[in-house]
Amino acid sequence: MKLFNRSTSKNSVTKKAKPFIKWRFTVVCIFILLGFFGLIARAAYIQVLEPGRLIQEGDARSLRTKLMPSARGIISDRNGEQLAVSVPVQAVFANPAEIFKHGGLSDVERWHALADVLDLDRTWLLHELETKKNRRFIYLARQVSPAMANYVHKLKLPGIGLKDESRRFYPSGEVSAHLLGFTGIDGHGLDGVEKTYDGWLTGEPGRRTVRKDRYGRVVENISQKNRQPGKPLQLSIDQRIQAVAYRAAKEGVMDIPATSVSIAISDVRTGEILAMVNAPSFNPNNRNDRQPYKMRNRVITDTFEPGSTVKPFVVYTAMKHGIANEHTLIAIPQSKHFRVGSKVITDVSRVEPLATVQRILQKSSNIGVTKLSLAMPVDYILDTYRKVGFDEPSGINLIGETTGHFPNRYRWSDIERATLAYGYGLSLTPIQLLHAYTTLGAYGIKRPLSILKTERVVPGEQVLDPAIVKKVLLMIESVTDKKGGGGGWRAAVPGYRVGVKTGTAKKAIAGGYGDDYFSYTVGVAPISNPRLAIVVMVNEPKGKVFYGGAVAAPILSKVLGSALQILNVPPDADTLHKVDLDKGV
Repeated sequence: MKLFNRSTSKNSVTKKAKPFIKWRFTVVCIFILLGFFGLIARAAYIQVLEPGRLIQEGDARSLRTKLMPSARGIISDRNGEQLAVSVPVQAVFANPAEIFKHGGLSDVERWHALADVLDLDRTWLLHELETKKNRRFIYLARQVSPAMANYVHKLKLPGIGLKDESRRFYPSGEVSAHLLGFTGIDGHGLDGVEKTYDGWLTGEPGRRTVRKDRYGRVVENISQKNRQPGKPLQLSIDQRIQAVAYRAAKEGVMDIPATSVSIAISDVRTGEILAMVNAPSFNPNNRNDRQPYKMRNRVITDTFEPGSTVKPFVVYTAMKHGIANEHTLIAIPQSKHFRVGSKVITDVSRVEPLATVQRILQKSSNIGVTKLSLAMPVDYILDTYRKVGFDEPSGINLIGETTGHFPNRYRWSDIERATLAYGYGLSLTPIQLLHAYTTLGAYGIKRPLSILKTERVVPGEQVLDPAIVKKVLLMIESVTDKKGGGGGWRAAVPGYRVGVKTGTAKKAIAGGYGDDYFSYTVGVAPISNPRLAIVVMVNEPKGKVFYGGAVAAPILSKVLGSALQILNVPPDADTLHKVDLDKGV
C-alpha cells in the first residue's frame, strides 16, 4: 500500500511550463504575413494586371461558337432563269471520344447500317473510329441529302451528329457546265464563273457564341452575328439559245463524228455573250463525271490557226490602204497553183482568171489574198489584226482564257507574208475570233466581250472604217450564195441574210503538221442590220469530209437560225440582196 502511494506521488509532480520564446513567435508571424501578402499580390496580379490568360482558359472550356453557313449567291441568265443555286444539306460527323464513352462499337448492326447509308466500307468505318478514339471531331460524309440525314438521325448512335451545310446545284446540268464551272466541298468556286466571281458569290457566315456548362447545356448567350448571303450574279447568257447551241454541238460530235464541237454567240451591239457551249460536256452535279478531257472550256482555252477566216480582214486592209477596191481584178492562175519562192500555194476551188476581191472571198482563194498581201507592207495586215483583237484577251474575264500566238518579228519572207494572209503563222482561240467578227458586225466598233448582263452599252472604240466594213460584210454574204458558188452555202439561214467565212487548218504538231484538222465557220447576221456574231469550231472531224464549209457551216445555220427566231429578229431576206458596192449598205 505504501508502494502504491509513493508511485502516485511521483506522477503527480507538476512539470515546469516551457518558457515563451518571443523571437520564434515573431519569425512565425512574419512568415505568415509574408505568405498572406504574397497571396494578395498574386491575386491582384492575376485579377488586375493580367486577367486575360485565365479568362481565355476559362472561355476555352465554356464558350462555344457555332457557324451558321450563308447561302451562296444565285447565278441566273439574262432572263432570270436560275443556272446555279444553293440547297440546304447536312454533314455527318463523329465524336469518337463520346462514342467510346457510351459503349463504343458494341452494337455492330447499327454501325453497319450507318456505313451502308453513307456508302462507306463497314470495316473501314469501324477501324477509323477505333484508331481515332481520342479525337472529338471527324467528318464521315459531307453534303448528304435530307433523306440520308434523317435516316442517320433515327439511328440514334451516340457520338454521331449532323451539321448544316449547303450544296451547289445546277439545274441546267451539262448544258452550261463549262461556262458556270463548279464549287468544291467547302463551297468555293473551282472553275468557270464560280471561280472568277467567287468573292462576289460567297457570303459571310453567321456566328453565335454561347457559354455552356460541363454537361453541354447553354447557360448564357454571349453574342450573335447575322449571316450575310452571297450576292446574286446575272449573266448575259440566254439559256434558250444556250440549250439550242449545246444540242447542236452534241449532235455534231456524234454525227460528223468529231472529237469536240465548240460554239459561241455574241450580241454585236453590246458585246454580250449569249451562248458558250462545248461538247462533250460533263454533269457538274455528279462529281464522278468530272473527267479532265470533258471539263475544258475549249472556247477560251484551245488555240488554232484560223485559216481562211482571216481573209475578210486582209481584203479590208487592202481596201483601206488603196491597194484594191471592189472593182479591182486579180489574176488567178487556172492551174490553181502559185509559186512564192520555193513554195507553192494552192487553191481548193477554181476561180476565174480575173476575179474581184468579192469573188476571192466567195471562193476562199489563197492565191488571191496572197497577191493582196504581197502588194502591201506586212505591217498593214498586222495592224488590222491587232485592231480586231488577235493579240489580246477578249475582255470576257473568265479564269483560264488564253490568247494564242501573235507573230512578232522584224524580218518576213514572202512565204510568211503569204501564209499570214490565209491564217497560218498565228493562232487564236474561238473567243478571239468571235471578238473580231463582233467588231466587224458592229461596223468597226470594238467593245470587250462580256459574260455579264450589261446595264448600259459600252461605247467602244472605232477601230475600222465603217464604210469599208459594210462593203466587206456584203462580200462575205456572197459566201452563203449557193447559186454563186459560195463555199459556205450550207450556213445560209432561210429568211435571213447571213455573212460567213469558213476555214480549215491542219493541227500543228512538233516539227510541222499532223493529219488532223480544225474546221470552223464564223459569221454575222442579219447583214442588213447585224445583231449576232457566231463561231463554230469542229475539232478533229473524222471521215473524208472535213472542210469547214461541210462540217461546221450546217451547225452554224441550225444554231443561228434558232437564235434569231428566239430573239424575234425580223427576217431581212426580202430586202435587196445585192447592193451596188459603190453606194455601200
